[in-house]
Amino acid sequence: MNNNTPLVSIITPAYNASLYIEETIESVLLQTYKNWEMIIVDDYSNDRTTAIINKYMKQDKRITLICNKTNIGVAQSRNHAIKVSRGKYIAFLDSDDLWLEKKLEKQIALMETEDILLSYTSYYTINEDSEILSTFYIHNPINYFDMLKTSTIGTLTTIYNADQLGKIYFKDIGHEDYVMKLHILKKIPYAIGIHEPLAKYRIHTQGLSSNKLQTALWQWHIYRKVEKLSFFKSIYYFIYYTYNGIYKYK
Repeated sequence: MNNNTPLVSIITPAYNASLYIEETIESVLLQTYKNWEMIIVDDYSNDRTTAIINKYMKQDKRITLICNKTNIGVAQSRNHAIKVSRGKYIAFLDSDDLWLEKKLEKQIALMETEDILLSYTSYYTINEDSEILSTFYIHNPINYFDMLKTSTIGTLTTIYNADQLGKIYFKDIGHEDYVMKLHILKKIPYAIGIHEPLAKYRIHTQGLSSNKLQTALWQWHIYRKVEKLSFFKSIYYFIYYTYNGIYKYK
């Protein structure tokens, strides 16, 4: 990888992530694509999260830590990192998820060669012990109306071109990452994905992603209040969302 490769800013919010943050950072350090910065925002953790991050910062100057003075949540934590990011491309990796080593290399090559503004990949789901549970294969391509039916694009695989799209910030609401992707897809005809699984999304038994009722309520709110769809269009897309939600985790 030469010095002409574009910089990728990796956005990582973290809160009491000491169990997994080390494995997450290691998966970034193992990337075959080397021109990246990892901006980790600690959201006022009370465990060893910051100590672990500081250890890695001493080893690699590409890693930066921002410490929130109070707990402000994942959306605003990501926004802090995006604000100071310097990369042409912005990527997302939560503090318990993992990337396969060629994830950035393959995705940035696609985006550079084909002039893709938003890309994503298939991914594995894993449990708390990092054991693979299933594989989520993408649909390709994805447009705004496809995305209304289901959140097909996993956030841990999402990369967008900040040079051309500008920096896209998160709304401080439930399903904030889904709303961000809808916002981008309103600006472009479609996103292109890589069928090969290149990341690992961790499923927590007691996590928010396991709370189907809460996520359903968030989804309805997005249709009606954020995207301002009519009641009948909201019902139409909610039926798709409910059906698709049976077969996916994110």
